[in-house]
Amino acid sequence: MADQGSVTQTYEVRGMTCGHCVRAVTDELSTLPGVDEVRIDLTAGTATVTSQDPLPIESVRAAVDEAGYELVNDLA
Repeated sequence: MADQGSVTQTYEVRGMTCGHCVRAVTDELSTLPGVDEVRIDLTAGTATVTSQDPLPIESVRAAVDEAGYELVNDLA
C-alpha cells in the first residue's frame, strides 16, 4: 500500500474491455520499479498507478504495450 511520500498518476489506456485486460495491464505495470499499487477503472479506461517516484512515461507506455494495449496519455 502507498505511503505519504508516494506519487499517484492516472493514465488513459485504450482497448481494455474485460477482467483479463485488467489483469494483464495490472501485471505489467506492477513490474515497473517503485510501483506500490495499480488500480484499473475498466469503465473509464484508466490505470491509476501509485509509486515511490514519478514513472517515466516511456516505461509506462512500454508496459501497457507489452500487455497488448495502447497508452493514450497521462491524465494526472
